[in-house]
Amino acid sequence: MSEEIEENRQTPFLEPPLDSEAVRPEPSDLFHNNPINFEVLQELEGVNILEATQFSFEQITELCKLAAILEKIEVWPYHPLDGKIAVTAFFEASTRTRISFESSVLRLGGKVISIADGTTTGQAKGESLSDIGEMFNAYADIVIMRHTETEAPDQILENLRIPLINAGNGSGEHPTQALADWYALLKWNPSLAVYPGTGGKNLHLGILGTPGSMRAVKSFLLMALQFSSHIKKVTIISEMADPFGEDVIGHLRNADIVYEVKNDIQETVADLDIIYMNSIAFLGDSYRSLGARYKLDANSPLREQAVILHPLARLDELDKSLDRTPHNLYFSQAHGAVFIRQALLLSVLGRLDTLPDLESIKP
Repeated sequence: MSEEIEENRQTPFLEPPLDSEAVRPEPSDLFHNNPINFEVLQELEGVNILEATQFSFEQITELCKLAAILEKIEVWPYHPLDGKIAVTAFFEASTRTRISFESSVLRLGGKVISIADGTTTGQAKGESLSDIGEMFNAYADIVIMRHTETEAPDQILENLRIPLINAGNGSGEHPTQALADWYALLKWNPSLAVYPGTGGKNLHLGILGTPGSMRAVKSFLLMALQFSSHIKKVTIISEMADPFGEDVIGHLRNADIVYEVKNDIQETVADLDIIYMNSIAFLGDSYRSLGARYKLDANSPLREQAVILHPLARLDELDKSLDRTPHNLYFSQAHGAVFIRQALLLSVLGRLDTLPDLESIKP
C-alpha cells in the first residue's frame, strides 16, 4: 500500500451501536485476493444505465469490488470527477436516492446541478422531456433522472446525447437500487461473486412485493437471475395471483431457477435465507402500502442466519425491533449505496484511470 493511500485511509467503516447485532460486513472480504478487472468496468463508459438486465454477472461483481475498495479508502484527495457536472433531475419526490447520488458526485470531486422538484422545471409549463434533454446536453456531463412516468427515459433519450442513469421510472425499474442491494449481499456472502457458484444452489430468496408494479422489487429480482447458480428457489410473497408482468415472467422462464408465489410471508419465512422487503407500490399517481400478512418483527420465526433487505423508506411492515438483530442487513444496504454509485459513475464517465493504485490496497 502506498504511503499516500495509507494516510488517506478513512477510519473503519461505521459499526453498529455497541448493543446492536446488526450486520455490517467487512468490505475488504469482497476484493481480498480477487483483484478488479478494469476491462469489464470500461465496458460501461458512456453507457445509459436503464435497467437491471443490461448488466452482466461480471459487471455487477466488478462494480461491487470497486465499491468495496471505495468504502475502505478516502477517494476525495484524487478528485476523480474533477471538471464533471451531474444533473440530478428528480421529477418525483426522493430522499435517499437523490442525496446518495449527489453525495457520490461531490465526494468524487464533481459538481451537481440539482432539480429536487419537477414543478420548478419547464415541464410544469408543458415542455417536453425530449426538449429538456436537448438542453441538458449543454449543461452537464451526465443526467440522473427519476420520473413518475415509466416512459420518461425513452422520451428524454430522444435528444439526450450524454449518459443517462435511471433513478426510478414510474413502475418500471430502479437499476442502481438493485446494485446497492446486491452490493450488500456480496459483502455479506463474498462467494456470491464467484461464477459459477462454488457452493451450489443453496439459497432460498424471498421477495415481498409485486415485481409488475414495484420498480425496486422488479430490478432486484431481475438482477438476482445473474446469481441463479447460487439460488435454489425464489419465492414471491404478493397479494396478487400473478405479480410478475409479461417481461418479468419471460426472464424467469429463461433462467435456470425455481420460483413460486405465496400470499402470506408467515407461510415461508422460516425457510428463507434472504428476505427482500418493500412497503409501497407506485400505481399511476399514488402509492399503496401492503397489509398485515406482509409484516415482520423480532418475534417472526426467522432462520438463525437469515438476513433482511429493504430499500427504504419503510412503514410498519419492517418493525424496528429487528434493527438491532443479526437479521438487519438493510442499514448496511443503505450505507453502501453511495459507494456502489461512485463505482458506477467512475465507470460510466470514464474516470477509472484517475484512481490511485487500487491493487496495492489490502484489508
